[in-house]
Amino acid sequence: MLRFPGLLRQGDRIGVTSPSAGVARREAARIDFCIGWLREAGFDVVVGECMDGTGITSGPAEARAAELTAMLCDPSIRCVIPPWGGETAIDLVDRLDWAALARADPTWLVGFSDLSTILVPITTRLGWATVHGDNLADTPYRTPEGLLGWLEIVSGTGPYLQRESGLVADWWPMAEDPRATMWKRAGEGRWSLHGADSVRVTGRLIGGCVETLCNLAGTPYGDVAAFGRRYADDGLIVYLEAAGDEAATICRNIHGLRLAGWFDHATVVLVGRTNAPDNPKLTQREAVLDALAPLDLPVIFDLEIGHVPPHLPLVNGALATVTVNAETRQIVQEFR
Repeated sequence: MLRFPGLLRQGDRIGVTSPSAGVARREAARIDFCIGWLREAGFDVVVGECMDGTGITSGPAEARAAELTAMLCDPSIRCVIPPWGGETAIDLVDRLDWAALARADPTWLVGFSDLSTILVPITTRLGWATVHGDNLADTPYRTPEGLLGWLEIVSGTGPYLQRESGLVADWWPMAEDPRATMWKRAGEGRWSLHGADSVRVTGRLIGGCVETLCNLAGTPYGDVAAFGRRYADDGLIVYLEAAGDEAATICRNIHGLRLAGWFDHATVVLVGRTNAPDNPKLTQREAVLDALAPLDLPVIFDLEIGHVPPHLPLVNGALATVTVNAETRQIVQEFR
């Protein structure tokens, strides 16, 4: 049974912790600004102990798992968000206190990149809806027309309509402007449909960063095949985005997800825009199509999800309807 956390309201408490990479000294000004931005927006922000940025993670796996579990189980904390992603959050998935989490009321968990490693099992194992959206460092950036910020989504009842923004953006260097709130414009882009002239499909959302999720496939923490069977009447909308690995690696990773049954109940696959490099003999687009070729599924490329901003928040577990045709490119999410 899917459970959606309660609506986030002004005055509610938001927990900040680093399940993966912490905050180095040179990055602290940006994170301090983002915490202050949330407080000025009316939220009570508490910052955990696991924030150290001197190593590849913010602390030992046991400490990070304990702090994340505690925040998610604390009824006074209504939402948890990391400063950003990282590299090895996979080391804490089997250290979370899953029994305690199962007894707790659901709490919003928001983020992307390496946080996908935690978002997906929280949804597939616990049935909690989670948000693949801005990390804390990105939250103050102004949401472009057509999209919604994650704060809007977790603060309302929906349905939530988002359309392609047409914007391709980039981050401002933190050393240059740690208080940036406007994306650096990098160009324009549109969603691109492969495998059909038009689509209008519905399904439960699930997905995230390819490079992190491929390591969960075939484990109890990445059993999307079982999740798909559980919601077979709805079907799945699987979404993926490549952070930085070259195309041949992404191709292998998506093949692995396919072999693990991730697309068995999919109605469509959404693919985020990426700056990850091509292989000399294989583009990123070709990598996706090679891996998904046996499935005869429509694929929509270049959505605003992942490592090329701006960000289109997607709620794992939400029932979504995706429409792409000559006039319309949109996704509607519902909490039911």
